[in-house]
Amino acid sequence: MKNVAVILAGGTGKRMGAYLPKQFLKIAGKSIIEHSIAIFEKHADISEVCVVIHSNFVADVERIVKEAGFKKVNKILCGGKQRSDSSLAAIAAYENELDVNLIFHDAVRPFVNQSIIDDVVAGLADGKSVAVGIPSTDTIFKLNEEKCIESVPPRDFLYRAQTPQAFSCKTIKRAYDLALKDPNFRATDDCGVVLRYMPDEAIHIVEGDEKNIKITFEQDLAKGEDIIA
Repeated sequence: MKNVAVILAGGTGKRMGAYLPKQFLKIAGKSIIEHSIAIFEKHADISEVCVVIHSNFVADVERIVKEAGFKKVNKILCGGKQRSDSSLAAIAAYENELDVNLIFHDAVRPFVNQSIIDDVVAGLADGKSVAVGIPSTDTIFKLNEEKCIESVPPRDFLYRAQTPQAFSCKTIKRAYDLALKDPNFRATDDCGVVLRYMPDEAIHIVEGDEKNIKITFEQDLAKGEDIIA
């Protein structure tokens, strides 16, 4: 099977309040997206890297790829307004190839490690759909419409989602084909699409890492510097 890492970088980073999208901000002298691409570039079982980016920033990605000397980045695609649009762009780019796995990863999670990727690839090799998560250490309240506690789910069954999320191209395409026929479809993450529209498709969890953080707010840049240090 061909394992393609799809780096989802279509966001504009409005919550960060920066001029550039947050994936282009720097940690330890390198852009966040460069850190993310580099991890998959180095992994022996990743055949190819595909970056999905807003059309305004394609040239910036091309420059980063050239300057860093990345060899596995074979496609730079344009995403849309929603995260699902970026996933759909990658699916369309590979749907006519045989035996392809798509490993979707947030560009702003630059600290995913080789061990996590090992476990994701191993799950795919066994024919599984795979997600990454870490056990919740907090008690979670489920609220009703009045913002009152409705239930307290057992913490043993609660995980905090990370990325990658990985599927055979055939599986994720089928899920989105069904989703797009639903007039009430609302984009979530890729696992949410598979779970809703292909409920018989088991999605297996592999253990993530507390360092696999998502850079969302300005203070997360300092956390990233600390992780590298």
